[in-house]
Amino acid sequence: MAKTITKKIAKTTAKSKAASTTPAKRRAPVPPAKKLTPPAKPGELVCLLDFVRYAYSRFIEAELVFAHGTPDPFAEAAFLVCETLHLPLDHFDNFATARVTSAESKKLLDIIERRVTTRKPAAYLVNKIYMRGLSFYVDERVIVPRSYIGELLTSHFGDPDDAESAALIGDPDAVENVLDLCTGSGCLAILASRHFHNAHVDAVDLSKDALAVAARNVAEHGLDDRIALHHGDLFAPLQGMYYDLIISNPPYVDAEGMAGLPPECRAEPKMAFDGGEDGLDIVRRILDGARMHLQPHGGLLCEIGRGREAMEAAFPELPLLWLDTEDSEGEVFWIAAADL
Repeated sequence: MAKTITKKIAKTTAKSKAASTTPAKRRAPVPPAKKLTPPAKPGELVCLLDFVRYAYSRFIEAELVFAHGTPDPFAEAAFLVCETLHLPLDHFDNFATARVTSAESKKLLDIIERRVTTRKPAAYLVNKIYMRGLSFYVDERVIVPRSYIGELLTSHFGDPDDAESAALIGDPDAVENVLDLCTGSGCLAILASRHFHNAHVDAVDLSKDALAVAARNVAEHGLDDRIALHHGDLFAPLQGMYYDLIISNPPYVDAEGMAGLPPECRAEPKMAFDGGEDGLDIVRRILDGARMHLQPHGGLLCEIGRGREAMEAAFPELPLLWLDTEDSEGEVFWIAAADL
């Protein structure tokens, strides 16, 4: 039985690491609890699998929201347990029945309880998130990255190692300049730099705090010579610059969505979510600026969550190409420079 359970943990959490995260706000499907069960005490739990099971139950009872890199309480429990003890998540099976020390037990119980009582995203508690198999540092200065663009770079922009692969902008090795707007932690800029081997990437954010986090990630991935970080409002620091590709996961939550953000999301910077009344305030400005900063053969890849209906109503004249991923449908659009 333990082997079957741990295989499920490994499969679920590995998918969470390899794929872009789902922005949907999922609540554990149980009625509200009037009072939480008292926390476990050191010594009551023995092996790693005990702590995963316990965390799962605590998360369900507390009705936590899972929208930050782990799709469900099972994956989040495994993520927190492994990251706290510096264990490889993809190899949980190898450690599932291992006993923990007294000191480790206290650390695990503490972080599980902090997740329940503070409602902070798990990524903030361990200062780490995974996207496309890569780890990134995060803290409260940036939104926890969750974007489908990383997956789309691979699926729709050619494989540099496969000359026969399809690409929306032709040969990925010919891409020389990429722009990442609203870069936040810098994760998309880093993924773009790794995908387009010959490209220089400019990454812009209005938040100096976010850029400090991005700088740390760029340095940790050894890309200081290929990624330039800019402080400013969208295209403002980039006068006279032209790009083969512009990518952006901007603030796109509308007023109704902002009013209903769960506690986990309210722990993140508000400016990273707020897209105005219809969620398109920043997107409109990106479209306007992209016209002046794209090469004739280039294009814009932009994520807007569940704003497709509002987007099509606001811009009926634009031939937007909606792209799907393994876990999303029509949340990211592509438009060629010639069609702007």
